[in-house]
Amino acid sequence: MTPVPLAICFDLDDTLWEVQPVLRRAEARVQAYLEAEHPQLAQQLNPEAMFAARRTLAAEVPERAHDMTWLRTEAMRRLAAHHGHDPMIGDRAFEVFIAARHEVEFYPEVAGALTRLAGRFRLASFSNGNACVHRIGIGHHFEVTLNAESVGRAKPDPEVYLTVARALGISPAELLHVGDHPENDIRGAAEAGCRTAWVNRRGLSWSAEFGPPPDLEVTDLESLMAQLA
Repeated sequence: MTPVPLAICFDLDDTLWEVQPVLRRAEARVQAYLEAEHPQLAQQLNPEAMFAARRTLAAEVPERAHDMTWLRTEAMRRLAAHHGHDPMIGDRAFEVFIAARHEVEFYPEVAGALTRLAGRFRLASFSNGNACVHRIGIGHHFEVTLNAESVGRAKPDPEVYLTVARALGISPAELLHVGDHPENDIRGAAEAGCRTAWVNRRGLSWSAEFGPPPDLEVTDLESLMAQLA
């Protein structure tokens, strides 16, 4: 890849850590909270019902479907009210969820790779989710940290990547976006004029349905550093 990018924007979930174990643990914490504090409501709800409620709400209010914090909180508020309970339970349940949401386990090479990359490049992050790099403890590596909630749009909308580039004061062509999702991270960034690096930890094959292949394909951040070198 020539020339070397001026900045690198990282996706978070499934790029820096595996997200499904985190979400399962967070959902279990919410269920435990409900069972302890609101047992009657807990008998009427489970993670599947809460997921269905969020999906329904996203369809009803598409202009806010990108905001994971609002979606989770409002869906729980409505469920609580529907079953005759205080809607504020939704706010308290979200605090339980978001605390567990930040208990992540980095992929083995991530911590060291971010330290070394931050010494060579300007770093940014963008996530469709609501994990906060500062709360996790890696925020000092990033000059810009944005997400769908703060920007008002979610990947793969090209405006996401243009917003990151503007925040860094560079052109999209000078930004390398790194992520695991072929559509959200690669196709969207490419359409915005950014360069792209696909973190393919599972050894998948690139499908033509996702459009042109990424500029780089790497198995982890160590191989990303090797290719950028």
